[in-house]
Amino acid sequence: MLIVPIKENEPIDKALKKFKKKFEKTGVVKQLRARQAFEKRSVERRTEIKKAVYKNKLRQEEAEG
Repeated sequence: MLIVPIKENEPIDKALKKFKKKFEKTGVVKQLRARQAFEKRSVERRTEIKKAVYKNKLRQEEAEG
């Protein structure tokens, strides 16, 4: 359960923003989307490898120039 401490005279939209940020960090929505459609372990692993290669490529390009 998420608890967002609200200060006195703090606007509701600011508190809502804090709540949304905390909720996003928990990863509930991401997990829910992943569970909607089953993905085989081999396919899951392949996408992980593709992401890692892409990130490495970006890091190398950043380091070079």
